[in-house]
Amino acid sequence: MKLCRYGSHRVIEPPGALPQGAWRIDNTPRAYANEILIDVEALNIDSASFRQMREACGGDPSAVGAQVLETVRTRGKLHNPVTGSGGMLVGRVAEIGEQLRARGGLAVGDRIATLVSLSLTPLYLEQVLAVELEVERVRVRGKAVLFESGIYARLPDELSLEVALAVLDVAGAPAQTRRICRPGSRVLVVGAGGKSGMLCVAQAREAVGAQGRVFGLERTAGESTALLLREGYLDALIEADARDALAVLRAYTALAGEEADIVINCVNVPGTELATILPCRERGTVYFFNMATSFTAAALGAEGVGKDVDLLIGNGYAAGHARIALDTIMERPALLAFFQRRFAAPQPV
Repeated sequence: MKLCRYGSHRVIEPPGALPQGAWRIDNTPRAYANEILIDVEALNIDSASFRQMREACGGDPSAVGAQVLETVRTRGKLHNPVTGSGGMLVGRVAEIGEQLRARGGLAVGDRIATLVSLSLTPLYLEQVLAVELEVERVRVRGKAVLFESGIYARLPDELSLEVALAVLDVAGAPAQTRRICRPGSRVLVVGAGGKSGMLCVAQAREAVGAQGRVFGLERTAGESTALLLREGYLDALIEADARDALAVLRAYTALAGEEADIVINCVNVPGTELATILPCRERGTVYFFNMATSFTAAALGAEGVGKDVDLLIGNGYAAGHARIALDTIMERPALLAFFQRRFAAPQPV
């Protein structure tokens, strides 16, 4: 077998595809020479995928677990056929392929979180142990394969497994936010109260400085948005449904007066493309971290309303993103305390 650093040797169908775009991949639980085998403890499923499964299963955790098992059995990976997304996992290194041992820096037994999507990760599940609906996590027994090109992070000792997973699952968002925000910018974060939204708001606040303004949008205010306002990360909160583009535009305009330089979409529902585009100024930047986004709808929607804006796809990877995401909460005690409360290990259901 000719091994590929991107894992194409695992693709079953269609021929010529890479693992993420493949319909089905080989999930045989062994490490080839350029792979790492992981004993999996938990799957942190991305918000859009978990929401879709939960709603399709009527909120029944056992049905969600069965759906996870069926998807992995069919596809060899946890690649939601509806949303096209996956998530990430945590586990311990079980085996390191001979071609990767010389790299150093990783040993059998190390606890790591993978920073590549479950939509491309060969996954073999023996059992679903618990489905934790409130934190979108599934405890499992199984094995996974990390390709030569795959990235990972060791879990920091000072953070619990649950908090580290929650943060690393959305690590690309705060890192990209830090890149695109500039001093004095006006920023709108759609879905500011979710975990990715909170990290983006914190990074935006730091980046725009005292002369900039950061607005958040949530359908309903809650504990998370109250914290963001209290700590001064948000200048103001807009309560509106992101699926109603004109309502969002009216509410934002009434509050801010001027269009935003940057709009960041962190919600987990479809149909929010135009609500993200309309409040943005000409030649502004619209960043979609929402994995339920239709990029066809975004592109054609911007064209249809005559908005000349830069549309950015939410890449889950950015150089240094794991460290940036972890530092975002470690350096902000109130944010860290919230994540510790919110993502503490719940009782299995």
